[in-house]
Amino acid sequence: MEAKAVKKYAKQSARKLRQVADLVRGKDLEDVLNTLHFSRKKSSRMIEKTVRSCVANMMNTDEGAAIEPEDLYLKEIVIDEGPTMKRYRPRAMGRATEIRKRSSHITVKLATKE
Repeated sequence: MEAKAVKKYAKQSARKLRQVADLVRGKDLEDVLNTLHFSRKKSSRMIEKTVRSCVANMMNTDEGAAIEPEDLYLKEIVIDEGPTMKRYRPRAMGRATEIRKRSSHITVKLATKE
C-alpha cells in the first residue's frame, strides 16, 4: 500500500531541499523522522512535516488503519522547482540588480515493506 503527500510553494530553493532529501531517501520511517528531527537545517522541518502528513494520509484510509508505522519506508521523495518571485534592489550608479526568491514543491510517497 502507498500514500502520498505534497507541499507546494515551499519558500526555499530546491537545491537546499535536495541536500536533506538525499539523506533520507529509501530509509525506514523511524530513521527518516529521527534524521529530520535532529537536523539543524530549515529544510528538514519542511520535509519532516510533509512526511508526517503522508503518514497521517495513510493511517486515515481503511486499509491503512491496520498498518503499523514500523512497517513503512520512504519509497520516493521528489523536490521540484516552483515559481520564482523576482525583486529588484538598487545598486551603485543608478543601476538595479535582480533578486530571485525561489520556491519549490515537495512530494513524498510512503509504502509498506513486503
